[in-house]
Amino acid sequence: MSDRRARPDPFEVLPLERPPDATVRPPGSKSITNRALVCAALAGGRSVLDGALLADDTEAMIDCLRGLGVAIGVDRATCSVVVRGVGGRPPVEGALLDARLSGTTSRFVAPVAALTRATTVLDGAPPLRARPMGDLLDALTALGAEVEPLGRPGHLPVRISGGGSLGSSVEVAGDVSSQFLSGLLLSAPCLPDGLEVRTTTPLVSVPYVEMTLAVMEHFGAVVRRDGDLIAVAPTGYRATSLAVEPDASAATYFLAAAAICGGRVRVEGLGSGSLQGDARFADLLARMGAEVRWDEDSVEVRGGPTLRGITADLADLSDTAQTLAAVAPFAEGPTVVRGIGFIRGKETDRIAAVVKEMRRLGVDATEDDDGFTIRPGEPEGGVVATYDDHRMAMSFALLGLRVPGIRIADPGCVAKTYPGYWDDLDLLRSPPAGVPGPDAP
Repeated sequence: MSDRRARPDPFEVLPLERPPDATVRPPGSKSITNRALVCAALAGGRSVLDGALLADDTEAMIDCLRGLGVAIGVDRATCSVVVRGVGGRPPVEGALLDARLSGTTSRFVAPVAALTRATTVLDGAPPLRARPMGDLLDALTALGAEVEPLGRPGHLPVRISGGGSLGSSVEVAGDVSSQFLSGLLLSAPCLPDGLEVRTTTPLVSVPYVEMTLAVMEHFGAVVRRDGDLIAVAPTGYRATSLAVEPDASAATYFLAAAAICGGRVRVEGLGSGSLQGDARFADLLARMGAEVRWDEDSVEVRGGPTLRGITADLADLSDTAQTLAAVAPFAEGPTVVRGIGFIRGKETDRIAAVVKEMRRLGVDATEDDDGFTIRPGEPEGGVVATYDDHRMAMSFALLGLRVPGIRIADPGCVAKTYPGYWDDLDLLRSPPAGVPGPDAP
């Protein structure tokens, strides 16, 4: 996308000339957008998503759903998406679907493909082929779908056919990826007898599953929870409208910038009632010494005089781990992150990548079995490898707001979830209202 052409590689992030004093509104939530796209696609009738995220990951979802016969219109100027659903049965046979780099898309679309007798081939870019799919594919097989690996077993590409009526109960591990459970749940209302899913191990990223259920219920699903069992009735979905709130994971970068640089950043549209668990990242900053203010439609962080290291279990906020890592070197005392061993299977091994790049910049960091430890120390300038991982680029860029010489390799990788990230990061350089900028006469 445009950021890959517009930014030099590596891209140097210049330190702020003054503490930030800014109000920002990140684009729509990727997690909500992709869940809502699936529900709208399976509903009967016309649904409208306002404020949807338009980025590589969501466009991969849109293209896959279109490939299954769903009519989707996109207004880029307003970030509005109109979906004409297929009533629970994708009509296209022999579809060839490309999930690109989007793990969310691949894991949500696979169960959709199993809703019909038609045969679908689901594939993705080489990094996505390396990511695990085995637990989900095994669950689909247990339900009666025909799943044929076209490469390495348990990975993309695969050929999927519903093979007729699917079963109504299945078990899935909860500690590998919550996306496997969410994918099964999203298609469940369209199964003839609904679906009961039991998790066999403790569930990670619980807020993401809660988000899945909330979006499903918004589209008319009926869900019952009983311990490790989630039962979904065979109601199908009803077409409706949904206003997508800003992406909480994206918001963490701006909130962290205030903590790191001692300024003030307010994120609009993301308030105390957010569906997204990652919104609670602000509370981690409060534990570190920042001042946090919540209201119904916003959250604001003000940097304090000092930051202190914390120990945090981020099993439910795993996408914020790299952001917290960027704050950690500037704290007094070590920061220990636990509970995120499963993020080794994300776009890259996010534990190893964080530690390696911190060490490259002269910061004392160590890998732990289920997380990492980062000790205080002013980072040095250098080039940060990003491993085709958008969150590595966006989080390590925060170091450059305070430390000179930080350069981000492959800055265009942010297009996966946040095409306008670099422009929005520059909003932190804007002077407060009434204060002239450095180039003013």
